Amino acid sequence: MTDAVAALAPADGLMAAACASLGVSRASVQRRRARLAVPPVAQRPRPRPARALSVAQQQAVLDLLHAPRFADQAPAEIYACLLDEGVYHCSVRTMYRLLGQNGEIRERRAQLRHPAYQKPELLAERPNEVWSWDITKLMGPAKWSYFVTPKPLLSIVRLRAGPRDRQSAWSGLGGC
Repeated sequence: MTDAVAALAPADGLMAAACASLGVSRASVQRRRARLAVPPVAQRPRPRPARALSVAQQQAVLDLLHAPRFADQAPAEIYACLLDEGVYHCSVRTMYRLLGQNGEIRERRAQLRHPAYQKPELLAERPNEVWSWDITKLMGPAKWSYFVTPKPLLSIVRLRAGPRDRQSAWSGLGGC
């Protein structure tokens, strides 16, 4: 809506009436017109900093990060270990930046892949074949009490389409 009102020619009473009828703030329209009146600033390429690592130095740091010795450590741990040895290549942030440029920002330790687990399926074909339980929490005289009630699993019973089979199947379950 603001774009539509901003596109209108600036007339004395026209903008105020249009803003009032559309429920748009006049200040928002004026800010939008001011932004549209100014030509967009051309983005210049950012100059390379004078202290930036050269391509060879970046590759040396990446090789160091990929070394088997540091394969499962975070860049902060690698940085501290190298400082203890008296070696400095770059900052921790630069290590993260180099890993990010190569799409390697992730957990560096080996992760366990859990296999797809198939949920167990229980099938009761007759009464009292499969049992389950129900836990109920009730307020007692002083505290909450938990009651565990065993129950036969009757919800999974195969029924046939015939009326006689359905009646005999339900009668065989024994008083639900």
